[in-house]
Amino acid sequence: MTNSKPVTSSIVEQQAKARETLPFSDTQDFEDANRGLVGPIEEPVLGADGRVVWDNSTYAFLEGEAPESVNPSLWRQSQLVATGGLFEVVEGIYQVRGMDLSNTTFVEGEEGVIVIDTLLSVETGAAALALYRQHRGDRAIKAVVYTHSHVDHFGGVKGFVSQEEVDSGQVRILAPEGFIEHSVAENVYAGTAMSRRAAYMYGAALARGPLGQVGAGLGQTVSTGVVSLIAPTDYVSETGHEETIDGVRMVFQMAPDTEAPSEMLVYLPGFKALCTAEDATHNLHNLLTLRGAVVRDPHAWSNYLTETIDLFGGEVEVAFASHHWPTWDNERVVGFLSTQRDLYAYLHDQTLRLLNKGLVGAEIAEQMTMPPALENAWHTHGYYGSASHNTKAVYQRYLGWFDGNPSHLWQHPPVARAKRVVEFMGGADAVVEKARVSFAAGDFRWVAEVLNEVVFAEPDHAEARELLADTYEQLGYGAENGTWRSFYLSGATELREGQFGSPTQSGSPDVVAQLTPGMLFDAIAIQVDGPKAWDEKLTIDVILTDTDEHYRLRLANGVLTYSGRPQPGEADATLTTTKRTLPALALGGLSADGLAQAGIELAGDASVLARLADVLDPGDSNFAIVTP
Repeated sequence: MTNSKPVTSSIVEQQAKARETLPFSDTQDFEDANRGLVGPIEEPVLGADGRVVWDNSTYAFLEGEAPESVNPSLWRQSQLVATGGLFEVVEGIYQVRGMDLSNTTFVEGEEGVIVIDTLLSVETGAAALALYRQHRGDRAIKAVVYTHSHVDHFGGVKGFVSQEEVDSGQVRILAPEGFIEHSVAENVYAGTAMSRRAAYMYGAALARGPLGQVGAGLGQTVSTGVVSLIAPTDYVSETGHEETIDGVRMVFQMAPDTEAPSEMLVYLPGFKALCTAEDATHNLHNLLTLRGAVVRDPHAWSNYLTETIDLFGGEVEVAFASHHWPTWDNERVVGFLSTQRDLYAYLHDQTLRLLNKGLVGAEIAEQMTMPPALENAWHTHGYYGSASHNTKAVYQRYLGWFDGNPSHLWQHPPVARAKRVVEFMGGADAVVEKARVSFAAGDFRWVAEVLNEVVFAEPDHAEARELLADTYEQLGYGAENGTWRSFYLSGATELREGQFGSPTQSGSPDVVAQLTPGMLFDAIAIQVDGPKAWDEKLTIDVILTDTDEHYRLRLANGVLTYSGRPQPGEADATLTTTKRTLPALALGGLSADGLAQAGIELAGDASVLARLADVLDPGDSNFAIVTP
């Protein structure tokens, strides 16, 4: 990283303590991560424009002992996760790992192959398929299974199959109930903010190396190719539902509102193999991801893992997920699932115990200590989620943002607060001087808090920005969590070099094309600049000829609403189109020419569209985070 500073003595001491106390002599994970290698990843993945969208070789530096600038536990995890190639799980099941944030799995049938999860980008998906076929032959894809509604598990689907193959019935696509609604909503409604924060979370702008990004814990980072989506042909809605495709029998277990709102596990009896989707991986997962999401339910999560053990624990011989490496042998698999189950149950139950004693989220996070049996298992460590931010998420799930303290009920926003705090503390220069003393003492958490106030009060205070960047850097060096490290180092980068935007955008045309009419209207409504639209009134009818649906859109009082029921009177304008063409409203804008090019017929007052467009205020993919 540009202007990176040396590791301080307090961080060196922290890393040394981790080396002394953690069970580094346990190398089972390295044996498992390398087991069954069929062929390595030999070259970077390029986009159509020649741009590199994935290059696992940039992690070749992850060799030997951890340097002082990386938490040794995170270094170990990154070494494991960066182990890439085509691997045999058992005869007939193969995984490509290290080709994206996630894995893709190939289950061979009588003639063809079933693909479980398709990575994030079309380009990495195509490269994974090519690697599989290079070593296993040109088997036809008979089906694709999406285990859940996160983009790194469906975004690469068009690297495997085409829309035409699915439409013709050659390929089936199976997904859990609610898949489309949740996958689209997450990536469109709050997609701009999530993508910007994800750039911090995955270290998108960081150089890869001992002073920069070393991995995200769950996977190394995200690919930056084209995101695609093909709607499922079949939805699974009940645990115990079975499908046999190309001779491969699959038994499904529903697990909604766990790691994703729409998720399912897949058991393959013929192989005695269990795909745990993303509900049992080799780390503590997120209950609230740092990029932002709806808080997940750890109580349900742990209960579903109990059900998994009850359903399949008697005969399963291997468990594999769409991240990380498999676990083999029945006793080890059941032990792994049991410990993962206990991990989420412990976080849930202990957070509730403590909040019912009056502790707030930050206090609970400081007190939360894992029992030795959990702490000594590598796969419970917080490389992606963390006990700290997960306990705060549980608190938020049950009690919300307010901790009950009246002084927190009506706080000033960041800049107004910062100016008052800095003035009370004697001014910016005085705060910086005191912060230098705390920095030298290794109290980086406190330094980050007080210097953040200075930067928000006086954004151009060079010494405050420099020392805050140095502080974030030290916190990043010490972090066991890969996403915490990337957040801290990304903050340091932006303080030093300026904002770097959102390299990966998940709201792709394929994703937008799956919006229902109501979701599309909602996506437009959340862009309305309320104050600017206070005095604007208009109505638009939308007629979908292929589905015989009629909608009335109404803008009034700064709010865009809609109804699918018959409305009195005529609208100011009418749009006539098909359900398939309707997403052009989001992709091509609201100009009359753009709608005409998309095949949308306009009748009535054309100026209505311009008036609506004039009050729309799209999101900013490069909004400030560490500065006001």
